[in-house]
Amino acid sequence: MLTVNAIAATSATDPLVRTTVERRDLGPRDVLIEIRYAGICHSDIHTVRGEWGTVPYPLTVGHEIVGRVAEVGAEVSRHAVGDRVGVGCMVNSCRECENCRAGQEQYCLKGNVGTYGSLDRDGTVTQGGYSTHVVVDEDFVLRVPEAIPYEAAAPLLCAGITTYSPLAHWNAGPGTKVAVVGLGGLGHMAVKIAVAMGAEVTVLSQTLGKKDDGLAFGAGDYQATSDPATFEALKNRFDLIINTVSAPIDMAAYLGLLRLNGTLVSVGAPPQPLEVPVFALFRNRRTFAGSSIGGIAETQEMLDFCAERGIAPEVEVIGADAVNEAYERVLASDVRYRFVIDIDTLR
Repeated sequence: MLTVNAIAATSATDPLVRTTVERRDLGPRDVLIEIRYAGICHSDIHTVRGEWGTVPYPLTVGHEIVGRVAEVGAEVSRHAVGDRVGVGCMVNSCRECENCRAGQEQYCLKGNVGTYGSLDRDGTVTQGGYSTHVVVDEDFVLRVPEAIPYEAAAPLLCAGITTYSPLAHWNAGPGTKVAVVGLGGLGHMAVKIAVAMGAEVTVLSQTLGKKDDGLAFGAGDYQATSDPATFEALKNRFDLIINTVSAPIDMAAYLGLLRLNGTLVSVGAPPQPLEVPVFALFRNRRTFAGSSIGGIAETQEMLDFCAERGIAPEVEVIGADAVNEAYERVLASDVRYRFVIDIDTLR
């Protein structure tokens, strides 16, 4: 076992602390990654605060991971020492079910193994990327193109693929009108990616406070949802709405913005259920859907897409000792648009 420095949550209410975690010995198909940067996702905060269920404390979170390969197992063929690599929200799956065989490991019918807080194949609880090293099966390690700034690459492994996957699945592109609800860590990536795909993009945010940013990211319009006139003006407008916020929304109002056969996809995950009015779906044959991350092949496709088109998240790099403050700032919407931990400050 390898003992490495880490940051962990010890309870739902106490601050995160410096500690150590154990990494398994390198197996024949494993890759040892020296982590350089780890993004802070809102999911990390939901998890450590116990908002999504029971937590196996102490727990090191973080599923937006980039670094370099430090060592490989004897049978590894996809990665070599020194390679620039990343790890996202999962580190294993059954590999055998219908969904896994289709390259949709995120929807593994037996449940994929999450990067943190899941039961790993050796019976231990997985520990995430707020640490100096991680050991991952080579099949779940991504290649990070050199064209993507190193510190900005980490959020693509969650925020990037979480928004890319539904945009690709529901065919965002030339001739489609896409609305993005919320301009945060997920939302700003949804805007950049949808614009790069050729869609006409509108941002729907509570206020106009980030309008200049939204337009700079390529959105053609930016509307305040706190103004009831917005929903009247945009009625029956959009082919696709990507809802990125982790809070309740007025589903009837937002569904009313969809045109014939339009789809509202939620990628944000509020702690409480959303109420979906069925009659709002009947009108215009609308669809309400959810979308998780992406499979490994699609995640690599997303990274290559972003590299080719010069897309990267807007990040604020912080040291390891600033994580608790960063959590509070995320909850206060005081970040533009993703915190990334410089793991060198943890060594």
